[in-house]
Amino acid sequence: MDASAGTATKTCYRHPNRVTGVSCSSCGRPICPDCMTPTSVGMRCPECARQRTKVHNMRTMTSEPRVTVALIIVNAVVFLGSGSFGVGSAGGNSLYRNFALFGPSIDVNNEYWRLITGGFLHAGFIHILFNMYLLWILGQMLEPLLGSQRFATLYFTALLWGSFGALLLKPDAVTVGASGAVFGLMGAAAVELRSRGINPFQTNIGMLIVLNLALSFAFSGSISVGGHIGGLVGGALAGMALGYADRHRQRALGYAACAVLSLFAIVGAIAAAGGNGLTG
Repeated sequence: MDASAGTATKTCYRHPNRVTGVSCSSCGRPICPDCMTPTSVGMRCPECARQRTKVHNMRTMTSEPRVTVALIIVNAVVFLGSGSFGVGSAGGNSLYRNFALFGPSIDVNNEYWRLITGGFLHAGFIHILFNMYLLWILGQMLEPLLGSQRFATLYFTALLWGSFGALLLKPDAVTVGASGAVFGLMGAAAVELRSRGINPFQTNIGMLIVLNLALSFAFSGSISVGGHIGGLVGGALAGMALGYADRHRQRALGYAACAVLSLFAIVGAIAAAGGNGLTG
């Protein structure tokens, strides 16, 4: 008798009448689909899942996104301090002027902080409300999955790529908003779905990407298309790197890859800030 035949005759330890070929990755007991709990290290039986693995249910997934909440708070505080309180208006006080993404200030005055700070400023109430709503939805989905540190790494990598994309297309435009980073979260979510064998464009994430890209091109005069596409690409690449490293249990590799991606975006953004852009 070969090994496959022996595996086929196993029955679930909790349901002896059910044949199964899956065993708990911790204790080795055979388990049927009703007894399987998915974890980062394979399927586990109910007892091992409760004892050794923190299982994410809907309650924990909506109560754990600490970095997401912190980012929303920082965005809100900066928005209130910037004086850009119109419904959809741009412009504000010196905080807005000194920290918005603006190519000439980066190129001439070496104000490199704008690559980050521009992602925490917004042009009016509608702008910040829309971005913070998407950040909240996507953060609740991704942060419990990745963990707070890797989620923060993903967010800032995507933010830098959004700045890179915005400067690449329109270096002379004043650009603000968290949408580059938010698009990066969408890209990472799509990558995660694809890694699980799910077509992201048959889910709400895919529709969200398509809809927001369509809006970006439809209102390209007031929306940074480069920032959105740059963030989407950067977030997808960072999501791929983090996912690959996690599957091979080499999380340091994921952080290193995101550092390289971030450095590439910074160098590219500084170079683009001194140019005329692809549209100029």
